[in-house]
Amino acid sequence: MTHLVPLAAEVDEDKVTPGVLGFIVFAVMALAVWGLMKSLNKHMAKVDFKEADDESSASASGGAGGKASPAKG
Repeated sequence: MTHLVPLAAEVDEDKVTPGVLGFIVFAVMALAVWGLMKSLNKHMAKVDFKEADDESSASASGGAGGKASPAKG
C-alpha cells in the first residue's frame, strides 16, 4: 500500500478519470447483462401463451366454478 502514496500526492482533482479498472468493471457488467438478456429471450421463447379452455381450467382447479372449498379442521 505504501507504493500508492506517491501516486495519491500527484492526483489532480480536476483530471480524475475512472481509468482501466473502471472500464473493466463496466465491460464485465455489460457482458453480464447481455448474457442475462440472451438467457431471458431463450426462456421466454419456450413459454406457451395460449389460454386454456374454460372446461379444462375449471376441472383442474377443483371444479365448482373454479373455486376451491375451504378445508375444515
